[in-house]
Amino acid sequence: MPGRAGPPRAALGPGLGLGLVLLLAGCAHSTSFEPNDPLEPVNRAIFRFNDAADRYVLRPVAKGYDTVTPEIVQAGIRNFFDNLFSPATMVNQYAQGKFAAGTRTFGRLVVNSTLGLGGLVDVAEHWNLPQEDEDFGQTLGSWGVGEGWYLMLPLLGPTTNRDLVGRMVDAPLSPLYYSEDTETVWALTGLNVIQGRADLIGADALLDEQGDRYAFIRGAYLQRRQSAVRDGAPAAEDDLDALLDDL
Repeated sequence: MPGRAGPPRAALGPGLGLGLVLLLAGCAHSTSFEPNDPLEPVNRAIFRFNDAADRYVLRPVAKGYDTVTPEIVQAGIRNFFDNLFSPATMVNQYAQGKFAAGTRTFGRLVVNSTLGLGGLVDVAEHWNLPQEDEDFGQTLGSWGVGEGWYLMLPLLGPTTNRDLVGRMVDAPLSPLYYSEDTETVWALTGLNVIQGRADLIGADALLDEQGDRYAFIRGAYLQRRQSAVRDGAPAAEDDLDALLDDL
């Protein structure tokens, strides 16, 4: 029987969920337009806890890791985890009817898992098989499911009702889910969290400049996820009008 030792893919992302937001935070010029956040008092309390954990634990560890780890090693680690999560992307691409994209991801997985030394080297990039990312939260969005409430999870950071369901569905699509070697799974989990946080050290100043850090992260997260569901296409006219009203 599978050990199921590993957390879902979302737990393996940048620490405390901040990285997901900060990666594209420069695109968020306002908080969010009409955020659905009925649990805001609770979410803010959880955010304060997450923020303290990041400031006093994760950020210092990530800075030390970034200082002592050569970039070529970090690149290999990023490639490895990108490859590890490719099955989830592929399944969600097919579920969204993106058959050509799903086939490209399958080819990328095969090439990098073999010629790329288990994914450490991104050989597929040079074969016109670029990295693509899809998750079940995006799939639900493409099927017309609304995002629901905005939620702030302890240590995992921002999500929505829809994305939380997506995380649970994506979990069995990770090879780590079936590993019975609990120690290795959690070691890999920690490495991915630290690497993700190290990649975003340069974005810390942007967040520190915000008067309301919680609202900024909420807006950036929601706008980024809406864009991901649309595959980067411009927002509908009504959404754009609402966003401009908030500026």
